[in-house]
Amino acid sequence: MQGRDPDRVRRRRVFYVPGYDPFHPRRYRELYRTESAAQAAISGYDIALAGKAGQGHGWKVAATTEGHEVAAEIEVLVWSDIVRESMSHGILATYLQLARTVRAYVGSGAIFRLVRLRKGPSIAALFPVVALLAQLALALLAGWGGAWLCATVFAAAGLPASIGWLAMPALVWAVLWRFRKADGRIYAYYLMHDYAFTAQDGGAVPEALEVRLAEFGERISAALAEDWDEVLVVGHSSGAHLAVSVLADVIRAGRVAANGPALGFLSLGHVVPMAAFLPRARRLRGDLAFLSARDELTWVDVTAPGDGCAFALCDPVSVCGVAPEGKRWPLVISAAFTQTLSPERWRALRWRFFRLHFQYLCAFDRPRDYDYFQITAGPRTLASRFRDRSPSKSRIEVPLNRFRDVA
Repeated sequence: MQGRDPDRVRRRRVFYVPGYDPFHPRRYRELYRTESAAQAAISGYDIALAGKAGQGHGWKVAATTEGHEVAAEIEVLVWSDIVRESMSHGILATYLQLARTVRAYVGSGAIFRLVRLRKGPSIAALFPVVALLAQLALALLAGWGGAWLCATVFAAAGLPASIGWLAMPALVWAVLWRFRKADGRIYAYYLMHDYAFTAQDGGAVPEALEVRLAEFGERISAALAEDWDEVLVVGHSSGAHLAVSVLADVIRAGRVAANGPALGFLSLGHVVPMAAFLPRARRLRGDLAFLSARDELTWVDVTAPGDGCAFALCDPVSVCGVAPEGKRWPLVISAAFTQTLSPERWRALRWRFFRLHFQYLCAFDRPRDYDYFQITAGPRTLASRFRDRSPSKSRIEVPLNRFRDVA
């Protein structure tokens, strides 16, 4: 590790923390494979993937940019099993979740502050509530109509009409079951489970997830003790605030050596306020305040106003009201989808909200300083790449959070 150029990278270790996603990590490998090839063709560099042996879910990358060769190992830090477990609730349990989640956000007043902060993700949070209640209303209407028809037929046949009304519960349940089966296109149940997972216990980290975060910290700490030029942690969506807590624990434990690999943190499409604005999210608020003042790492936060599922250009530390004196991070910049995507692609993707939420991990037609594949497999450290970058002038730093106590 001696004599290392602090700005150059030949060997990089990347840890990717996904958001609330029940799918196998191979999905991210395939996304990286296809989108890196597309970006390399646009930007004029070479990049190739290979399998990765040993512990963990990931892949190897070999890239050449302007004559500089870089070898990277990318690992997905998996918590999809916890997500799947949280999504295993049936129809009735999901409606009970809905009631508890609405109570958590409305009762604490968080939803009203979130709407003031960014309307897009707040509307996204309200969508599953409205959709599930609409589904229930339609099911009740269909059940009543079907039962009335059955009662009318029974009465015409000289049988008690009340027998027909007994069919109403079964008809209501059948309609709700059909909506549940079609959720792959509607996403009402998926989003409800997502927000319910965040809101459970007032925003405190669930015990099972806390254990997993400790395991993530051990994986990152082990890499920091190895011969890499840079260890880069990428957190996407709700994975961004999980990565905040993991990195805060790693630094508190003294696992970042002064002569070790450079440590970078890239947060993408964050939804930090959805958790940090809840009353019992003290652990997260404390980690945000701690990490924002550390010199052991470089933290760059990338969002885009075109992403309606993220709190675009909201400084996750400042808006939560926990910015300490001497705050250094994050550097808040915009991926500017309307400028970095061609007009044709922007028109094609503009209303595909979930796809746009993943655009940070994809190719851009007209990339500027944000290129996910150059950041993860290029020859410059995160610190070097963004050293002279000014934060976005449109960033939001107004502290709107009512709850500011920290763990």
